[in-house]
Order: sequence, then structure tokens, then C-alpha cells
Amino acid sequence: MCVVEEKRINLQPVPLADEDWQYVKKRTLDEYDAADWAIWSSQRQQYFEQNKCDQVLRMLECQKDDLSYIYTINNYYHCLQTATRMLRADCTEEDVVVGLLHDIGFITCNETHGEFAAALMRPYVSERNHWMLVHHAVFQQFHCHNLQGCDRHARDRWRGHPHFEWTAEFVAKYDQNTISYDEEILPLDAFKPMVSRILSREPSLQYDQPL
Repeated sequence: MCVVEEKRINLQPVPLADEDWQYVKKRTLDEYDAADWAIWSSQRQQYFEQNKCDQVLRMLECQKDDLSYIYTINNYYHCLQTATRMLRADCTEEDVVVGLLHDIGFITCNETHGEFAAALMRPYVSERNHWMLVHHAVFQQFHCHNLQGCDRHARDRWRGHPHFEWTAEFVAKYDQNTISYDEEILPLDAFKPMVSRILSREPSLQYDQPL
């Protein structure tokens, strides 16, 4: 049996994000009627539009002051270096944003960080970039010489796939070599308008959950 020291929190209503909005104080979704769902639909859409970009960038920015375990930069600056190089190479805006966010979950879910980023971006990006995000960690193994237990040719199982070459190019040019401090990079704010535009696209997926 798990024993937890109990410190109670007396919940209060969280302030609404807009002074013109209204609460629906019913306690279950079962109780919602058509009028309630109309409020939900209107306020929810506005809320997502106002907060989605900031929420995503906050997940990355919280890593800004993280210490390193070997590299001369941390994951935050690695992501900025990747995006900066891609921007300077005239990659598309979508590619730059994907580059910025490709390792957003690297520390918290290292083993599946590619899938984490892919799930985050899937409704807003091409299949080409979704596939790259899912597989880029395996492709990076090709560049890990003399690493015990590493299969440098693990990526070959997908050779011939339509997105193989793009994934190999991304990792070679913008991922495995963006780990050094002595390079001028752009700040996160420089990419915020791009992230906002990509996340403002009409999502390509529909979800069953209403929350």
C-alpha cells in the first residue's frame, strides 16, 4: 500500500482567460446541454488559438538553464542551433519549426522522444516531417562510431522509403552536428511567429475526446 503524506488543497475556481467568458459550473460532462456545449465550443477554440504556441514554446524554454552531461550546450541550445542552421539554409518554414521542436521531449522521454515530437506536430505538418520525427533517433545512430551496442546501420531497414533521404539529410546536416557552443544562433523569440503560423493550420486529424 502506498502511503502519501496528505496536504490538502482547497480548490477555488481558476480565473477565466477572458473577462467576457463564462463558467459552466456543472460537475460532469453528462450534465452539459446544447447551450453549454455552444459556450464550450466558442471559448475552447479561442483559448487554444491564444495559448497553443506559448504552451509549446514554454515546454522547450524550461530547458534553457539545464546543465549539461557531456556536450558544450544543453538540449535547448541544440534545438535553437538546429533551427538557426535550417533557416539559414533556406529550408521551408515548416521544416525550420520541426527542427526547432524535434528534441522537445529529449530529456523527459529520451527513448521515445521522436514519437513525442511527432505526436505533438502530427496535425500540422506533412507526412514527410512526421515520419522524420518518428525515426530521426534511429538515423542518428549512423553517426555514432565506436559506440558499444549501437547499430549504425539500423536505418537500413527503411532504405527505399519515400522519406528516407530527407530523414538522413536532416540528421546529417542539422542534428548530429549541432552540439557545439561556438556558433552564433538566433533566440527563441525569432522563431515564435513561425511556430504560431504552423500551429494555426487547420488540424488534419479529428479527435473523439471533447476535452
